[in-house]
Amino acid sequence: MTSLLEVRNLTKTFDVRKGFAQRLAGSVRAVDDISFSVEDGETLSLVGESGCGKTTTGRALLRLVQPDSGQILFKSQRLAPKGEAYRQVDIAAATPAELKALRREIQVIFQDPFSSLNPRMTVGEVVAEPLEVQEFGARSEHPARVAMLLESVGLSANDSKRYPHEFSGGQRQRIGIARALALEPRLIVADEPVSALDASIQAQILNLMLDLQEQRGLAFVFIAHDLAVVRHISDRIAVMYLGRLVEVADTDTLFGNPRHPYTEALMDAVPVPDPDRQRSKMPGLGGDVPSATNPPSGCHFHPRCRYAEEVCKTDTPPLESSGADHFVACHLADSLELQPFDSGGSSQPIRGRQ
Repeated sequence: MTSLLEVRNLTKTFDVRKGFAQRLAGSVRAVDDISFSVEDGETLSLVGESGCGKTTTGRALLRLVQPDSGQILFKSQRLAPKGEAYRQVDIAAATPAELKALRREIQVIFQDPFSSLNPRMTVGEVVAEPLEVQEFGARSEHPARVAMLLESVGLSANDSKRYPHEFSGGQRQRIGIARALALEPRLIVADEPVSALDASIQAQILNLMLDLQEQRGLAFVFIAHDLAVVRHISDRIAVMYLGRLVEVADTDTLFGNPRHPYTEALMDAVPVPDPDRQRSKMPGLGGDVPSATNPPSGCHFHPRCRYAEEVCKTDTPPLESSGADHFVACHLADSLELQPFDSGGSSQPIRGRQ
């Protein structure tokens, strides 16, 4: 069965220019030959430290940046030939007309809930804009649809007459979610949608996204750096480091049996929710994240890895199967015994409500 989204060998490089003449001084391989898939109704989370390439990956999926190479295959219903259920379209090579049609099926929730909303437009105008651009339904029906969308994300229909600055951060993110839902998409790329919000508001937005996913059958590519957040919402998790995928697994497997040292280190960095309970700590990651303009040879993580051996410095490990639906890029994956996630006694469920 064809996946809703299938990414094959995706690569994106940015030039680094310096000086008044903007002389080419190098390049950053922000996304380095990665492959993954997303199924209908699934949440796949991309996690990693800042600068690992997860946001660039999300922008490439939307064709907000043009990939250098690779395929982004989407199972489109709108572009399906007559009599067929869908057509697999390569977003990386799609024409402008195809991209416009795909916007109906793929939408985005941005990280900053304030700068992503036009301050000169009312909330009603913000939510209705994609309806007008895509000529979605009769224009006379747009006000009623905007009211329905606002109410579906926990706001009032009367809020359509107000401006974004009149709302709190959590409410503004609800407006962004309503806008993303306006065209009835099948896939939403959520780029750090709760990182700018307070912890209590984060939980509300995550639960709202879970409700909407259940009601509408949505699939999410959820980009985040907070593993506690990712644990709550994800079906599967893909861990990135310096542009490469280092581990991909379902949420229970990843937290219960991590196979890559970087995944283990990320989990160990999650704060313990109980201030009276101390969690046993491993040695922290050594050094800083290497420069993306001059990444290390072999495994990019080897300068900071306490398990690294000589082969890690010279040979790039491929992303290979390490069990059922569990993939890891580590030469030592089969010999290491890594620590599973220690929640510190938290009863927070995996993939469910708080």
